[in-house]
Amino acid sequence: MMFVLAAISTAVSFALTALIGTFLIPALRRLKAGQSIKEIGPAWHMSKQGTPTMGGLMFVLAIAVTAAALGWREIAAGDRGAVYVYLFALVFGVIGFLDDYMKVVHHENTGLTAGWKFLLQLAAAVLMTVLLRYEGYLSPNLYIPFAQVTIPLPWPVYMVFAAFVMVGTVNAVNITDGVDGLASGVTVPVAVFFTAVTALWGLDELSVLSASLLGGLLGFLLFNHHPAKVFMGDTGSLFLGGMVCGLAFAADMPLILILVGIVYIAETLSDIIQVAYFKATHGKRIFKMAPLHHHFEMCGWKEKKVVAVFTLVSALACLLAFAGVWERYIS
Repeated sequence: MMFVLAAISTAVSFALTALIGTFLIPALRRLKAGQSIKEIGPAWHMSKQGTPTMGGLMFVLAIAVTAAALGWREIAAGDRGAVYVYLFALVFGVIGFLDDYMKVVHHENTGLTAGWKFLLQLAAAVLMTVLLRYEGYLSPNLYIPFAQVTIPLPWPVYMVFAAFVMVGTVNAVNITDGVDGLASGVTVPVAVFFTAVTALWGLDELSVLSASLLGGLLGFLLFNHHPAKVFMGDTGSLFLGGMVCGLAFAADMPLILILVGIVYIAETLSDIIQVAYFKATHGKRIFKMAPLHHHFEMCGWKEKKVVAVFTLVSALACLLAFAGVWERYIS
């Protein structure tokens, strides 16, 4: 029965996202909310200049409506995990919206300063951790997939760990959003994973939310596949990062992000390695361009190939992650 409700949630969220998108994109064009492209990126990306951004608003809204309408029974019964996860993601989405808005107003690829972004994100992460702990969704016992064991941690240590992982995950998803359909594409298998495990574990409200995320992403891809008619902007990418890590923590399995977020991690590490190596060698580079998706573009890969390969890697990693937690749900 839960999987039927998840399927309905996916379909409703997909339809709502598609409907909102048909009105939102023309509105963004009228507002001249176009994306500014960095000159340091691949030269052919300059053709994307002016493509409407902040398109993530369409799935942010669709997910809220779907999860509230189809998960209302669980919410009314006191199961508010999905509400907390959504609000957590929404806070990050608002931070992204402020960043996008400043970029649109100034018509430059600069928004909030890195310092302000970090402080706002850290505050959101700490607040989410405290709230989930207070409501009983978190324990200081760190679950280890595959080994099926938990490691007890002191609460202060766990809180620092949680804040670090949350902020890191959100920014990793943001870095991944650099090619048409990439961030949304690689997050589709992640949404499927969380829909399945939360349904198996009886976390109905989280399953509806995960399925709503899946439908929202599929609906957004109607407009975001290459050549993109709209970009999700930081509004969408920071919201997605918040959803992914929020679901992992609400399901009390944050370490699973190492697998389901393998593409996000690879993208972020490529950026870190590139910068560190460039500074250490006074100008040499390991990758042709960072983050990783740009490296493969510079190697001659078309955007569609980058998205297809990265999404396949994400899907395989999510299957492996499912195998790693399977015993937790059948024991």
